[in-house]
Amino acid sequence: MKTIRIAIDGPAGAGKSTIAKLAAEKLNYTYVDTGAMYRAITYKSIKNGLDLSSEQEIVKLLEETSIELQPSENGQQVYLDGENVSEAIRTQDVTANVSQVAAHALVREDLVKRQMVLANTGGVIMDGRDIGTHVIPDAELKIFMSASADERARRRFVDNEKRGIHIEFEELKADIIRRDKFDSEREASPLVQAEDALYLDTTELSIEQVVDEIYMLAKAKESEQ
Repeated sequence: MKTIRIAIDGPAGAGKSTIAKLAAEKLNYTYVDTGAMYRAITYKSIKNGLDLSSEQEIVKLLEETSIELQPSENGQQVYLDGENVSEAIRTQDVTANVSQVAAHALVREDLVKRQMVLANTGGVIMDGRDIGTHVIPDAELKIFMSASADERARRRFVDNEKRGIHIEFEELKADIIRRDKFDSEREASPLVQAEDALYLDTTELSIEQVVDEIYMLAKAKESEQ
């Protein structure tokens, strides 16, 4: 049976990465965390003291930057210029600034090219904001995943607490609403649902239920190939 390419898009905190990782494991597919790539260059830009509003500065930095996604027993690891930054890119500082960096058209152009190469082999699940509309618009299965702002903030709060990061719920909710607005209104590849994407509201669903739903949808698509 032929493998397919699965594009999962949606707003911040919708659970895309968690779901995509688990679905990839169940389908024996490769998971590509595109958001981690934007987080990596955001982290490096902050570390280097760059003006995050300067597209030129960030693109110049990106040209001399290596970003690798490597599978491991502990999930996908992110390497920035050979250094494992999987945890470092998940800090609140990076989270609060990644949308601004990702809004730069030339930054997206560079990273989208890298993502397209990763998607070419098939048998991949890729999640982000513009996967089904821009990165792999001909993906065999497209899903637009979302949940209420309250539920997304709750999930992020729980995830942060597990990592020892303490941020008030209301602050997280406000940040999610701000990112929704920013991502939807940016000029470069704004967050929109692809016309042929299936909408999946995960507010009332468990992780297992969402993974099972994607698994069944993927198997149905595989049988059509």
